[in-house]
Amino acid sequence: MSVFDNLVDQEHVVEIIKKAVASTRVGDQRFEAPTQSMTHAWVFTGPPGSGRSSAAVAFAQALVCPNDGCGTCNQCKSAANGAHPDVENIRTEGLSIKIDEVRELLARVAWAPSMGGWRVVVMEDADRLTESAANALLKAIEEPGSRTVWLLCAPTLHDVLPTIRSRCRHLQLVTPSTAAVAQVLQKRDGISPQMADFAARVSQGHIGRARYLANNESVRNTRTTIMKLPLTLKGISSAFAAAQTLVDLATEQANQASDQRNEKEVDDLSLAYGKGATGRGMATGGSKAIKDLEKEQKTRSTRMVRDGLDAALLDIATFYRDVMMVQAGSNDALINKELENEINTYATNTKPHTTINKINAIMNARTNLGHNAAPLLTIEALMCVLAR
Repeated sequence: MSVFDNLVDQEHVVEIIKKAVASTRVGDQRFEAPTQSMTHAWVFTGPPGSGRSSAAVAFAQALVCPNDGCGTCNQCKSAANGAHPDVENIRTEGLSIKIDEVRELLARVAWAPSMGGWRVVVMEDADRLTESAANALLKAIEEPGSRTVWLLCAPTLHDVLPTIRSRCRHLQLVTPSTAAVAQVLQKRDGISPQMADFAARVSQGHIGRARYLANNESVRNTRTTIMKLPLTLKGISSAFAAAQTLVDLATEQANQASDQRNEKEVDDLSLAYGKGATGRGMATGGSKAIKDLEKEQKTRSTRMVRDGLDAALLDIATFYRDVMMVQAGSNDALINKELENEINTYATNTKPHTTINKINAIMNARTNLGHNAAPLLTIEALMCVLAR
């Protein structure tokens, strides 16, 4: 058992991390100065689902674990669930990480390690740092504490401020193979071979999404609806209808995921400020705290809608990718084998350069959504292009 067991098809990254951890244990002296295999700042990059955050967390676990990442001790477990006093796991459910959050973080990591030899910061969304927050983080990385390690995660190096990435060691993760993901689903989660193959194939190597698809029939039904949208595009009216359907599905999924959670968060915060207790009710500052929480919840909901749309656009892109494969004379590597007949018909009735243009349009729409473009307008414009 090891903290690295969950990293699928990332043997090259695991080897580097293990060597870095081993270099901190030279001469069996736990706090001896590290060798050149270890450095104070790392950046993990890779496509969605490759496990870049999992790799960073596993690195943190191995550094604070007395057995180099056994996965079973209290240090490993607490580092994984965010309860270890020497491990900061920073993730955001909003649209960005702001400078105030970074300043609070820097104040905390200035302390010396309390239990082990390292204080480790895992930042799962380094690509969401605002410019001012990134500059504040840069100063800390330029002048690191002697026992502080920064583990930043981002989709690509270009998503990280150049001055930050130039001071970090880079680890590039790859998309796991379909066979490897299917094997993990079968062995670890008890998924049937047929369902594991389907989930691994349509998730394109994204282990978390593959597991989610395999275990949720409603999610699979939603995906089926999304995948049939390209077949409904016959003109402007159908394009607008498809856009509305896509936005409604993303909004519904976001609301289902957040409504119950939002209510519980408000109730818990109200109780913390004394609501329902005898006396005067909520303590001073309670109303403001709840308003701030509701603002954060709204931001989180906005991101969830955009993330849902992005995932849907990636699914639709696989349809046109399969069409392009058929047009190139290759029917053996289809992602959406369940739609093979429809894909073959579509490929016969369209030209290859049109298919490429549609894939590019989808990628541009994803970029625009990432730049906070209005979701419905963006999807409507895209569907009009796809309907041509």
